[in-house]
Amino acid sequence: MAKKSKSTHEQTFACRAPAALSVQLVGDFTHWQKTPVNLHKDADGVWRCSLKLEPGTHHYRFFVDGQWQDDPECTLRLPNPFGSENMIREVA
Repeated sequence: MAKKSKSTHEQTFACRAPAALSVQLVGDFTHWQKTPVNLHKDADGVWRCSLKLEPGTHHYRFFVDGQWQDDPECTLRLPNPFGSENMIREVA
């Protein structure tokens, strides 16, 4: 019997940081800093990336020029063990 693969859904992440030199997306889906996703800067100063995530609840943060940063567009958050908050993305 063949294994049924889980469906994935494309998700877009964006971070406004016009002066930044690098922006990375890190989260449980990247094993945090083990395999970060590099965002690409658009002319409007917003860094963006799209990736496919499996349905469920995903925790993430942005890493901007070596500093952790919240996603101001994200209203769903949970405290993390480091005294800040993880952003939550629900994928249906």
